[in-house]
Amino acid sequence: MAEAQNSPTLGSARAGGPTPAGSTTTGSIAVAAESTVATRMSAPPSYDVADFPVPHGREEEWRFTPLERLRGLHDGTAVATGGAVKVAIEAPEGVTVETVGRDDSRLGKAGTPVDRVAAQAYSSFEQASVVTVAKEAVLTEPIRIAVHGEGGVAYGHQVVELGAFAEAVVVIDHTGDAVLAANVDYVLGDGAKLTVVSVQDWDETAVHVGQHNALVGRDASFKSIVVTFGGDLVRLHPRVSYAGTGGEAELFGLYFTDKGQHQEHRLFVDHNTPHCKSNAVYKGALQGDGAHAVWIGDVLIQARAEGTDTYEMNRNLVLTDGARVDSVPNLEIETGEIVGAGHASATGRFDDEQLFYLMSRGIPAEEARRLVVRGFFAELVQQIGLPDVEARLLDKIETELKASV
Repeated sequence: MAEAQNSPTLGSARAGGPTPAGSTTTGSIAVAAESTVATRMSAPPSYDVADFPVPHGREEEWRFTPLERLRGLHDGTAVATGGAVKVAIEAPEGVTVETVGRDDSRLGKAGTPVDRVAAQAYSSFEQASVVTVAKEAVLTEPIRIAVHGEGGVAYGHQVVELGAFAEAVVVIDHTGDAVLAANVDYVLGDGAKLTVVSVQDWDETAVHVGQHNALVGRDASFKSIVVTFGGDLVRLHPRVSYAGTGGEAELFGLYFTDKGQHQEHRLFVDHNTPHCKSNAVYKGALQGDGAHAVWIGDVLIQARAEGTDTYEMNRNLVLTDGARVDSVPNLEIETGEIVGAGHASATGRFDDEQLFYLMSRGIPAEEARRLVVRGFFAELVQQIGLPDVEARLLDKIETELKASV
């Protein structure tokens, strides 16, 4: 195992209503002949902050987000402070870890900012961390990236790049307190396999807004597992596009939204290349007054992307009164020559039959509720494949459940 490397501190910058059950679930399938922008769900991509007007909350991409809780990340009033966030990287032998300046050609290669906060983050960072896995390298230990907030405002950028036929697992762990806007790029060479586990375990006052861009090479496989527990407001935007045929992307997510928290996950998969696959499954549990979870799933199948196979699903479990879910799955289809495309979304409370079944076999009501929730999340936790991370997340779920019961 290589020595832990500390990158320079981030942050030194240059300059609708719910149903009676407390949730809304909507969806659409649009079939279009031509498309002049990447998606109708967001503005045209740009690295320039000036290309994005200051949002007012009425825009489609901002209508669910409480702008006043972004602490100025959306309107340019959030000024970076030194020492706000520190990053430590542990990598196995054979992995190159670098700290680079803004002029490095590898930055921004996986995707362009699609909203004002992402563009502000890209314009404001001074140094970025670049993690490179060599061609054909198969790592037996994960790369661990610890992002710890120490108060204040920070802007950051992270790149993870895999050479052709390389295989790696990356764990990005967010802890502490900060107001952070950061972009993360994942670049996969042909035939590469990358699994990323991004854990948001912030303190209760933290704000985290991030755009995650994945560029998947020919016959490459990308798996993302996003786990969100902490923070006052977390808004993440995972995005996938393809650089060659045969690429596959799996987007999994798990979130547990507590009283007063706002957790928002906005997925976009751009099927811009023929014969590629994608699958998205996000599950969430909510408890407490003012708990608000938002899930937006948008898949665009461009006219040239014949042979596409895609599916997206969101499931939410409301544990107490006062919680709200907004779930919006979308498909934009520009060609009928596809293998399959579909979406599903559902929000509800405990299944009374499951509780009755467990209680009829002598299991107390509180324990029965915990078993149901653990079973609800089990398939996603198992996707991680790292025993220490899985155990930590199961313990966190247990702690949350004790609070709800």
